[in-house]
Amino acid sequence: MRKSHPIRRAVLAGAATVSGIVLLLSLKPTSDPASASAAGGAAPQQTAAAQESPQGGAQAAGTGTVTGNVAQTQYGPVQVRLTVSNGKITKAEAVQAPKGGVSDQKTALAVPKLNQEAVAAGNAQIDAVSGATYTSSGYKQSLQSALDKVKASGSSSQSGSGSGGSASGSGAARARTVTGKVAQTQYGPVQVRITVSNGKITKAEAVQAPKGGVSDQKTALAVPKLNQEAVAAGNAHIDAVSGATYTSSGYKQSLQSALDQAGG
Repeated sequence: MRKSHPIRRAVLAGAATVSGIVLLLSLKPTSDPASASAAGGAAPQQTAAAQESPQGGAQAAGTGTVTGNVAQTQYGPVQVRLTVSNGKITKAEAVQAPKGGVSDQKTALAVPKLNQEAVAAGNAQIDAVSGATYTSSGYKQSLQSALDKVKASGSSSQSGSGSGGSASGSGAARARTVTGKVAQTQYGPVQVRITVSNGKITKAEAVQAPKGGVSDQKTALAVPKLNQEAVAAGNAHIDAVSGATYTSSGYKQSLQSALDQAGG
């Protein structure tokens, strides 16, 4: 028998090892490209989806239309509607205003100016239009009530998002209406009702005032001014209206009693 040469055996062993390595290398690439392409294709789709949904919701946030309460004036009702975006007035319009006769001319003169002033000021502290005092006063009252609604809805949404909605009604709960005691004057009773929100007067009105004869004229002259002064001052330290001293005095007495009830 011939003996195997050591060198020949080493060559055969080496050839077998190389063949095994080549076989392994030929099998490995079949799985890697597929898995790499799957991983690379899925990730961008998830990122795109995550970026689209937040943007769609953010564009509509903080925008809406709010209509104020109707303010009754000597010549007819006034009601204001606001368009608000991110807490800022972008549009104001009167959906109700005095009509008929001279009122048509005064409304046409006053309302566009008041709308412009409301947008520019961003609040109800706007100047009355000369020659349209009653319309201006009613406009400002309705404007203030619309602003109060905007503020209340903003407070409710913030408290609701922070506490799961348990305090969503807290903004409305802080706003309440209080009627003062009747103040007797030489020409008749005066009684004031106020709306208070967060400790601030947002609306004032006389539910009783002297009537009959000259008193009608004095009441029509004095009450709108006193209402405006009460809201602006936030207390009963307001000036009497010239020519309506008794009505002014009774108004302030009833206003103070209403504030006492409201805790102000």
